[in-house]
Amino acid sequence: MDPYINEWLNLIIRFAHVITGIAWIGASFYFVWLDNHLEKPPKWKEEKGIGGDLWAIHGGGFYEVAKYKLAPPQMPTTLHWFKWEAYTTWLTGFLLLSLMFYVGADSYLIDKRVADLTQFQAIAIGLGSIVIGVGSYELLVRTKLREHGIVLGLILILIGTALSYGLTQVFSARGAYMHMGAIIGTIMAGNVFFGIMPSQRALVKAVEEGTAPDPAYGLNAKLRSTHNTYTTLPIIFIMISNHYPMTYNHSANWLVLIAIILITAAVRQYFVLRHFGKQKPLVLVGSVVATIILAFIIAPRSAELTAEQKRQTVDTSQVQQIIEQRCSSCHSAHPTDDVFTIAPAGIVFSDAASIIQWAPRIQARVVDAKDMPFMNKTHMTDEERRTLAIWLANTSRQ
Repeated sequence: MDPYINEWLNLIIRFAHVITGIAWIGASFYFVWLDNHLEKPPKWKEEKGIGGDLWAIHGGGFYEVAKYKLAPPQMPTTLHWFKWEAYTTWLTGFLLLSLMFYVGADSYLIDKRVADLTQFQAIAIGLGSIVIGVGSYELLVRTKLREHGIVLGLILILIGTALSYGLTQVFSARGAYMHMGAIIGTIMAGNVFFGIMPSQRALVKAVEEGTAPDPAYGLNAKLRSTHNTYTTLPIIFIMISNHYPMTYNHSANWLVLIAIILITAAVRQYFVLRHFGKQKPLVLVGSVVATIILAFIIAPRSAELTAEQKRQTVDTSQVQQIIEQRCSSCHSAHPTDDVFTIAPAGIVFSDAASIIQWAPRIQARVVDAKDMPFMNKTHMTDEERRTLAIWLANTSRQ
């Protein structure tokens, strides 16, 4: 595919994915908040079958919201459904995954340093991992385990950890993280498609037929909605993780991902508890402390220079030569790379001054994290990284 067309498709699909994702997650957050803030209604409302109500003010007006215990006596003329936010988020997400990691498998998904896969093999493993992850969840959530949240949660964490480890053994780190995101995102959309919407249709049908709704439908929808609540923050992290190599470039990146999933889920738990008026600051404090500890544990070790190397000097022209050979195919005014036709992040190495300007980024991405050059497409050697480290050390002392 022409790189310019690919960039426009990437932009359009990504933009649509972000917008629909905001709509879905926003609606999810709102309804969880709403459900958790309902108060006991006055007697006359209870007699009408209302289980809880809420008063709010927004946009210069007052709102009165009421929720029936099961369903109203008869269906209203207009009933608003919330499903397309979820479906379009999943559809645009899958299109984006396909464009970047399947069409662009050789660039983004396959890392020959991890596993020498063909494009077909990589796509098959990627799709297979999604089927396994979502299938495992659907099998478990349809059993009696759904009544034992802690046990079910522990089993799902174990399965997620196994998938995370397995994916990092065959894909690039970015590709592994994105596929974990695809698994979680598909589970969330599946909760809407397989659980929430069928339950809602059954409730509507019961009201239309004048029969008593089965409470089990509401409980099933509530359970799956709750599961989606705790996966929203983890999936948001995965969506932006590509920009933070200190998380995915660690040797135990699979474990780092699981740790961040648990931390972000705990943060969500704090806010859910707060909805009920339960102040549990230790949950939030614990999440912050865990994040700090994780950041300390996975901090990249700067290149260890010997006493002799620290005394060495590296001429800037030598650094320019390395940058020209290994980085300028992407980071130049006119990139020659087959994927990046415009300098990523607008970083252009045109002369010595521009290299000095971006020295901190070179330190972070080339010397410490070693995730640049991208997938090491230009084959930068360890010796060249050491040369840059010596030059950077000398530059920082000046």
